Amino acid sequence: MDDYKSRSYGAHEIGMKGRLGIVVVDFQVAFTDKKYPLGGAPLIMRGVDNTERLLEVARSHGIPVASCYTGYTSSRDMPYWKVDAVCKEFLHDHPGSAIEPRLLDKGYDLVTPKHGPSIFFQTPVVPYFIKEGVQTVIVTGCTTSGCIRASTIDSFSWGFRTIVPEDCVGDHEEGPHRDNLRDVGRRYADISTADKVIEHIKSMVR
Repeated sequence: MDDYKSRSYGAHEIGMKGRLGIVVVDFQVAFTDKKYPLGGAPLIMRGVDNTERLLEVARSHGIPVASCYTGYTSSRDMPYWKVDAVCKEFLHDHPGSAIEPRLLDKGYDLVTPKHGPSIFFQTPVVPYFIKEGVQTVIVTGCTTSGCIRASTIDSFSWGFRTIVPEDCVGDHEEGPHRDNLRDVGRRYADISTADKVIEHIKSMVR
């Protein structure tokens, strides 16, 4: 017996309606290069591969893309992180802060650093999406249990329809990845796939 379901959690599908926007959260070199402590996890690299496919289609259809990295000037402007690798490698002048080159189009994407877990916290992403007329936000990036969860909740809180393609996000362990997707899927977002979002984009009239 699923007590959440019996109490009406997950009863409604949100759906992709209106203009789409895509956020790419923290797919930066510190997470994608295995020479770094946080880098190269299989679920994260799977997310990179599928997000690359999604972005190619999205950009060809004129869909707004906002991409971020977590980066600080020094330890003085950092929050009180408990992750040692973040404290050492998430600095603006560190190679780990660079966005994964496969996913970045400097001439197309809005690119912003962020200081908190959510891509929407004290960044220009919300005003950009409002200007672009975005109604549905597609959330990609890492990690599922951290910055993806936070960004999903903020997207919901700002009033956007929110979709998380399961294979476009990743984490260091499968358990937290699945648990957090299941949890936000009960409350705030639809859990989808890259292929379903791509299909929807291709079906839209430009």
